[in-house]
Amino acid sequence: MKIKFLLILTLSVIVSCTSSGRDDSPPVVNEDDTNEMEMMMEVVDLYEGDFISVAHPTSGKAIVNEEHTNISFKNFKTDDGPLLEVYLATDTSASNYITLGVLQGIEGDFDYTLPENVDFDTYKFVIIWCVDFSVNFGHAILE
Repeated sequence: MKIKFLLILTLSVIVSCTSSGRDDSPPVVNEDDTNEMEMMMEVVDLYEGDFISVAHPTSGKAIVNEEHTNISFKNFKTDDGPLLEVYLATDTSASNYITLGVLQGIEGDFDYTLPENVDFDTYKFVIIWCVDFSVNFGHAILE
């Protein structure tokens, strides 16, 4: 009963404080509130890039999830090859790379699990790599 009374009293006070029963003015935010809100928000690095063609027509988008545990290919398309793998690499020549495994398909949407603690400032190239011929079919730069 006390909770119902307090709720009715609180609503009465709120409604009586505005001329029309509703407050259209923007909320007042002071600097302390802004700093507190910024501290509560977690900064997440998001990485994504569009595939560009190199040795073969390649298109689509590569998107790393917020947790950095998965990379998704959206609207992906490339040519078929003898053995195509997905690399995270330091450059377009795959001088240093981490393999994410065999390419799951040449057209569509695909997901690959990422190893823990990938430094996307270092490994910023997602390459469709032809292993048999050491050829970059196409790549995306994660930014």
